Amino acid sequence: MDFSIALILAQDGITTGAVYALLAVGLVLVFAVTRVIFIPQGEMVAYGALTIATLQAGLFPATAWLLMLMGISVFAIDVFRRLRPAGERMSGRAMLRSALANLAWPVLACLLLKSLDLKAMALPLQIALTLAIVAPMGPMIYRLAFEPLAQSSVLVLLIVSVAVHFMMLGLGLVMFGAEGMRSMPFSEMRMNVGPLTLTGQGLSVIGTSVLIMAALSVFFSLTVAGKALRATAVNRLGARLMGIEVSQSGRLAFMLAGLIGAFSGVLIGPVTTLYYDSGFLIGLKGFVGAIIGGLGSYPIAAGGALMVGLIEAYASFSASAYKEVIVFTLIVPVLAWRSFSSHTLLDDEES
Repeated sequence: MDFSIALILAQDGITTGAVYALLAVGLVLVFAVTRVIFIPQGEMVAYGALTIATLQAGLFPATAWLLMLMGISVFAIDVFRRLRPAGERMSGRAMLRSALANLAWPVLACLLLKSLDLKAMALPLQIALTLAIVAPMGPMIYRLAFEPLAQSSVLVLLIVSVAVHFMMLGLGLVMFGAEGMRSMPFSEMRMNVGPLTLTGQGLSVIGTSVLIMAALSVFFSLTVAGKALRATAVNRLGARLMGIEVSQSGRLAFMLAGLIGAFSGVLIGPVTTLYYDSGFLIGLKGFVGAIIGGLGSYPIAAGGALMVGLIEAYASFSASAYKEVIVFTLIVPVLAWRSFSSHTLLDDEES
């Protein structure tokens, strides 16, 4: 391997590592706030990539129907809560918010998709519609699968997360079929810099990833909702005693994770052909970065995910048959070090 090849591999590794870094940040956020290891994050990536590819083909995406079905299910749960005894029932204002978020939003999205010329839409509008369809599935998944078990152990939440993953995997096969799809690139620009060929798509992926992480940093530091998420992540009981609605924090965390996952799919869709089950492997690589960060540090998780991308790129050149093994082997020394350096149990810390 000469220097020019090493630079090209580094470029590829940084591009894919930027996407893994976004997923790692989303996984850390969800785990810190809700103690859920969000395995279906990979399916959010696949849904985002395949939804925008479907739009660009001029077809109505089946994910819009799935969004409507999930919204109706969540609203039915809220109606049931409304019918409870007076001390436990939802307020009228909360019911109105639920109707807008879970019924009106999916219906509006479907009406827009039916009325627009999907194939002739500008790329920014296609991206916006994709995010509007896929991202709201995040809090709906939380409401349907995780919120009723919010006080359960991490192991129970992990088992539920695996079940949701397999359910979404099967739905992905039904909605998109077994054939792979690739969306159109953001830019056709190409520029030679020494041995490197910089593409508009690669620069878009890296630049957008940096902007999203910077926006998240500002959100956590300067907004009330961001500070509420940080407080819930630090101490759930203390946040509840201070008047923070922990359930709302969980929904917001899943909303951000859904947004990150869907946008990651939009970013990676033009780079590689994705199938209904491709998101799982991509999500696992983001999970490796999150594990390196101890599922608690956003900068270390992002840096670990970037390292995963670089190692994957170099391994694909020197030992392509074993690149996945090499990447996932990174978990072993990290877990070994953490098992020897940590002497407390998560459930003990929370009690």
